[in-house]
Formats: sequence, C-alpha cells, structure tokens
Amino acid sequence: MTTSFTRGFGASLMVVLIALVSFSEARQHLVGGNKNPWKIPHSKHHDSFNRWASLTRFLIGDSLVFKYDGSKDSVLQVHKENYMTCNTSSPIASHNDGNTEVKLDHSGPYYFISGANGHCNKGQKIIIVVLAERHARVVLGASPAPSPYAHHQHQAPTIAPAMAPASNAALLKGTLVATFALGVVSFLLM
Repeated sequence: MTTSFTRGFGASLMVVLIALVSFSEARQHLVGGNKNPWKIPHSKHHDSFNRWASLTRFLIGDSLVFKYDGSKDSVLQVHKENYMTCNTSSPIASHNDGNTEVKLDHSGPYYFISGANGHCNKGQKIIIVVLAERHARVVLGASPAPSPYAHHQHQAPTIAPAMAPASNAALLKGTLVATFALGVVSFLLM
C-alpha cells in the first residue's frame, strides 16, 4: 500500500513540476494582435496600439514581433521624450526588416514609434510596460503603474498601458505549490 501511494505521489509531483515549468516560458507577442499589424491605425482608433498593450501582460524574457512592409516602414525603439514628440532622429535601435523581434530583457517601459515620415503623429507608436519579477508573482492586490504621461503637462493625456494584474496562471501556480506542500506535509505525518 505504501508503494502505490509513493508511486501516485511521485506521479503527482511530476505533473506539478511540468505545470510549473510550462507557466514560466517566455512568449512572443504580435504587436497589435493578429488583426492589427504595425501600421497607421484607423482614424477613430488613434490609440489602438496602446489599448492592445494595456490588455497584455509582458514579462521579462518575452518578445515583441512587429510585422510590416519593410520597404515602406520601420520600427524605432526610442527614449520617452522622443516617443512623446515623435522624434525619429536618435533611436536606441532601428529595424526595417518587416518582421522585427525585440526581446524584452528588463522590467519597465519600452517606447516604440514608426520610422516612416508622419506615421508616429498619426498614432503608429506604442508603450510596452514589462512587469518586474516581484509584480509578476503577485496574485492579488496589483495596482496600476503610473501613467508614462504624468510628467508631460504640455501633452494632452492619452491612454497608456497600465500594469496588468497578475494572471490566472500565477494563481494556478500558487495553488499547485500550496497543494504540493500540503501533500508533502500529509505524507510526512502518516
């Protein structure tokens, strides 16, 4: 009887470990989602990229994928000031291959604008906020990040991404860890 319990417990432990590993894998995010690749947004959806970003959780290790016509457009990673003014003259990084992948290797905001003349002013820009490791583990009580626009009183406020609450995956991971711990304690008390 003890042997069958040990085998069952071992199998359960393996399932829990596999589940934990699968929840920690990095993801690729197609900027704008499947229906809205990197292009000038429709006039009534001027802030569609930041709306999309506000609904997506970005973690360290994830990647952004920008799909666009590389002969007509580009992606520029810029500093906050250049994002606000659509200044394309001094980017941190410049891409024009039509299928750009950018690895998110640290927490905090990333600013991207189109390098094509006039596109940024028409809304082809996005702010990505990558959650810090400690925020990614929070299950309850997450509060929104301050707006990246807070210190720019000369700019009219627009919708910017806020820190997303912890995902259901984090809740599930915590539940699995707690269940595993209870199983170990129960086993030791037998």
